[in-house]
Amino acid sequence: MAGKYIIAHDVGTSGNKAVLVDPQGHIHGSAFEPYEVSYPRPDWAEQKPADWWRAVTRSTQQLLAESGVQPGEIMCVTYSTQMLGVIPVDGSGTLLRPAIIWLDGRAQKQAQQIMRKFLGPKVFAAAAGTPLSGKDVAPKMLWLKQNEPDVYKRTAKFLDVSGYLLYRSTDLMVADWTAASVVGLDLKKKQWMTWLFNYIGLDPAKLPTLVKSTDRVGGLTAQAASECGLLEGTPVIAGAGDAPSAAVGSGAVGEGEGHISLGTSGWVAVVTERIVTGKHGIASIHSADPGKAFLIAETETAGACLQWIADQFYREEQKDPAIENVFALMDRDVEAIEPGSSYLIFTPWMYGERAPIADTFVRSTFFNLSADHHREHLLRAVYEGVAYNLRWIMEVMEHSFGHRQEVFRVIGGGARGAPWMQIIADVTGKRIETVPNSQEAGAVGVALIAAIGLGIYPDFAALKDVIKVARAFEPQSDHARVYDCLFAAYKKVYRSLKTVYREVNEERFSEAKAPILNQTR
Repeated sequence: MAGKYIIAHDVGTSGNKAVLVDPQGHIHGSAFEPYEVSYPRPDWAEQKPADWWRAVTRSTQQLLAESGVQPGEIMCVTYSTQMLGVIPVDGSGTLLRPAIIWLDGRAQKQAQQIMRKFLGPKVFAAAAGTPLSGKDVAPKMLWLKQNEPDVYKRTAKFLDVSGYLLYRSTDLMVADWTAASVVGLDLKKKQWMTWLFNYIGLDPAKLPTLVKSTDRVGGLTAQAASECGLLEGTPVIAGAGDAPSAAVGSGAVGEGEGHISLGTSGWVAVVTERIVTGKHGIASIHSADPGKAFLIAETETAGACLQWIADQFYREEQKDPAIENVFALMDRDVEAIEPGSSYLIFTPWMYGERAPIADTFVRSTFFNLSADHHREHLLRAVYEGVAYNLRWIMEVMEHSFGHRQEVFRVIGGGARGAPWMQIIADVTGKRIETVPNSQEAGAVGVALIAAIGLGIYPDFAALKDVIKVARAFEPQSDHARVYDCLFAAYKKVYRSLKTVYREVNEERFSEAKAPILNQTR
């Protein structure tokens, strides 16, 4: 087979990283190109799809220039992308509005409207797999139909982030199974649930053609190749959503194996042959492996919580040229505080939550804050708060779905911080394993998916030994008592305050008649 390398694009919330990967999963170079998120109103989050494509082309050119690799050495191009995006395009592929991305929770009213057609959330979950929230795709499509009817009428296809980039690459409008499964895919039949879209008042003809993650969608068009600096006709493999790609990059590809991702958002996920009904905000979607499903519980703001406290409490340190990495400093500060943060609890729901509780109104709280708490106590409480949320998700996975894992692989930028990994091991009572290049797990994973599509590996089982363990963290039993106490309290905080969160934020969102958060992040 011609070529030596795969270009894997990891298209996230803050930017795109183009990664040069060989078929054995080794990284030979990377290039990052940022872009912005706009927040026109509270609970809204949008991006410009043209920015994603610009980031893809620029990062590809930079990657080739810095690595010295020639266009003829590229075996294929593939994409791992943020999921739950809504990008309406007309029949010629012209964008009709900015993309509504996964962070956006504007469609809570439409989610309730849809579920009322099924006599409420429980009946809907029995039919579709999980209750809807204002952040899901179908409610956002319905929001467009009701609030921007001209856009909806002119829409030929609703694409997601992956679908838009595959279209820009090949001129073909498609959705891979992983992306389609968070919209309305029948996991058994591998078809759109057209009856569902018809029933809720959405036109299923506006949904794109389905492909497997390992499928060759087409070749780079002359225009796409020119913009990227690659050869026309270079194969484009469909790829997968960020979470299914990351599962492959973590090495957790076997039956019942799980991993944790800690990036801007986070998730706990398990690969399984069983197709189960979602509950407690945990969804059953399609794996990149065509023979498996993917049980995933997403927490909306994981690493974003650490970024927030860095920005609010470590501003001067970030300005200090003598401090190269503020997160390394924060890790050292965390280790100086006793487990439990002197009984201070932080809830990491800064932008609503999906799991273990599906609630677009909930927000973060410091609970039990006292005069004897210092900045460093708040810092450690943030680290621990994310860990409590992960433990709650694991608890639901075990009790509701029968999946109990004693070992979890951890990937994403958060996996680089050893103190946080030890806190997660101690809070959850699980063995935590990190992998090499943990921040590039999505890119490595989707490159290996593409390698299967190219015939280099026969199936996903063949990838089991490709990803090695870099470091392991065992839970320390002497910390179990304080963490068990605070974890029980953590769950009570939500149950006690959920009504108040809703009352306050319903009022806040209802008064947002004009852009208030007109900022970018």
